[in-house]
Amino acid sequence: MSQPFLRGVRVIESSAFIAAPLAGMTLAQYGADVVRIDMIGGGIDYGRLPRMPEGRSLYWTGLNKGKRSVAVDIRRPEGRELVQALVSAPGEQGGVLLTNIGVPWLSHDALARQRADVITCTIEGHADGSTAVDYTVNCATGLPAMTGNGSEQAPVNSVLPAWDIACAYQAAFAISAAVQGRAVTGTGAQMRLALSDVAFATMSHLGYLAEAELLHVDRPALGNFLYGAFGKDFGARDGRRLYVAAISLGQWKALVAACGLQEAVRRIEAATGLNLDDEGDRYAAREAIAAEIVPWCAARSLETIGQRFTEQKVCWGTYRTVRQAVAQDPRLGSANPVFQTVHTAGVGRHLAAGGAVRLMGVPHPPVVPAPMLGQHTDEVLADVLGLGDAAIGRLLALGIVAGPAQDPLMAG
Repeated sequence: MSQPFLRGVRVIESSAFIAAPLAGMTLAQYGADVVRIDMIGGGIDYGRLPRMPEGRSLYWTGLNKGKRSVAVDIRRPEGRELVQALVSAPGEQGGVLLTNIGVPWLSHDALARQRADVITCTIEGHADGSTAVDYTVNCATGLPAMTGNGSEQAPVNSVLPAWDIACAYQAAFAISAAVQGRAVTGTGAQMRLALSDVAFATMSHLGYLAEAELLHVDRPALGNFLYGAFGKDFGARDGRRLYVAAISLGQWKALVAACGLQEAVRRIEAATGLNLDDEGDRYAAREAIAAEIVPWCAARSLETIGQRFTEQKVCWGTYRTVRQAVAQDPRLGSANPVFQTVHTAGVGRHLAAGGAVRLMGVPHPPVVPAPMLGQHTDEVLADVLGLGDAAIGRLLALGIVAGPAQDPLMAG
């Protein structure tokens, strides 16, 4: 089950990697019927790390929750025709393709010949159609030179594929908008979304490009300092680390009160001529402010600091490893309806997230685990194309489609 907003919309997804599968899963979480087209035996990312000891990919199962899977031999003309038929099948809520696999037989023009109001969203690396992944796009943005202690000569990459994630949500929103637009105008849409365009557009929205163009500066790497205000990581007496942010005036006053920095603030202001109630001035005085907080934190345990910060409403957080977060953070537990324990074939019981939006007054829908390859082949061919048992059996016998029994990683 899912949120109800896109209920009835059918999206055919032919994809790999991160952006397109995440876009499809997002649409499914809002109620769309998202049907994955999978290669018989699995595509390029079906076994991608991290994997269970038996081979099932936690990456793939994480990005494909809530979808149906049809396993098709797309190397054969009959398989390709079947996928085209699924995309172009009648029904006012069908006729939607999400893909990052640029093949001629899934082009907008090819599909529009079968359904004039088809909606296609193709994710690509660059706008000229050339290949790219998040990491090759990110290196061109300039961000690695300002990440951590990076520089132009020693860039530091982010481990989070931020552009893939942003691209995924752009694609999901674009498809939702196109479906709404078609309901009003009756016309489809051909949409192309380049990963590099998403990255550079986001850089523009956040002021990075204007800063370089108009102020003629490259922002320096700041370690863990927060740009433009005050924020920094600190170590507690017990070896734990935390992060403190004081962006708003209220956050700053809370930090000053919690750490007893009133006299230190007056001293810094007198020495520098700065007004630390101003976030820009706090940024300018960041080293001096941090020097006052370092010994305060070092003299106290994380528990003591946390109690004090929470009492004073300081904006702060604790550093954890992922294992520590899963074991210790209540936001990842049963108290948070976004997270549920599910059973995924080939994985077992594990914590899994549904959609992050909580619809007030409505119970959070159950998280539906990722399918096995071809788990819904018979069901989709019958529901969408109206094929009977004999026709489906023929396709199975010819190896044009397959069911879950041919999933090489199926547990048990």
